[in-house]
Amino acid sequence: MNYSIPRLKKIPFGFYAIFFLVSCKAQRIQSTDFTSEWSFTKGVEGPAVDSEGNVYAVNFKDQGTIGIVYESGEGEVFAKLPGESVGNGIRFDKSGDMYIADYVGHNVIQIKKGTREPIIFAHNPEMSQPNDLAMAPNGTIYLSDPNWAESKGRIWMVNKSQEIVLLEDEMGTTNGIEVSPDGKKLYVNESVQRKIWSYDIDSEGKISNKNLFMSFEDFGMDGMRCDAKGNLYITRYDKGTVLIVTPDKKIIKEVQLKGKKPSNITFGGKNGKTCYVTMADRGNLEAFPAVNPGAYYKSIH
Repeated sequence: MNYSIPRLKKIPFGFYAIFFLVSCKAQRIQSTDFTSEWSFTKGVEGPAVDSEGNVYAVNFKDQGTIGIVYESGEGEVFAKLPGESVGNGIRFDKSGDMYIADYVGHNVIQIKKGTREPIIFAHNPEMSQPNDLAMAPNGTIYLSDPNWAESKGRIWMVNKSQEIVLLEDEMGTTNGIEVSPDGKKLYVNESVQRKIWSYDIDSEGKISNKNLFMSFEDFGMDGMRCDAKGNLYITRYDKGTVLIVTPDKKIIKEVQLKGKKPSNITFGGKNGKTCYVTMADRGNLEAFPAVNPGAYYKSIH
């Protein structure tokens, strides 16, 4: 018998191209607005999440304020900083106390849990402009301190006596700063120089063994945070993305945001798997799903 094999219908190459693009789009992480546009000023920064899941960021409606944003996305003024003080980075410790980098007053301001009263926790007039802060698992606070006019920067530490001591001088414009989940690495980026450095942290909180972690040829950087697996989430200022990188420098993905000027990032939401990003060019917070929970989410919940 003569058996004939039916010929398969030829599928145009364009079909595969469309299928590939659709598949990529389906896997792409999309950011959404968590707060309305211009609910904060262009100086919106921070952000941080408390044990109840509320999100905090600086400069809600007016400069010099701390805003609280509830799960609904609605917010209000939580606190007004003293005098001419203006906040930047925010962190919570394991007790639920809030710490704010005050770049005008050269302070670290504390608001104890259950209160709305800002108090001066540490002060050093030698700082140029304390920008962001990071908190190690043992409670040690690290501060980035850029000098934008001279494209320089420094790193400071708040010791157990609440003194702000210098750790590193003559750097580039230090901005984003973060401690690895195990407390053994400090990451600091330089916005103008587009470099990220890593340091080893010793038992006293001092840093050593400075190494270039990553550098970029274009666009700046601002805030950074680690997830529970030690991946670093880097806000790319003017590019409008968050780059997610493993501890061994492999890029996991790059999340496209709606705005172009992400100033900082934190973790919150259900199980700590939502990223909240402050947007300087939109005066609001955007949100997107994280790859893993935040590194310090469980320690304050």
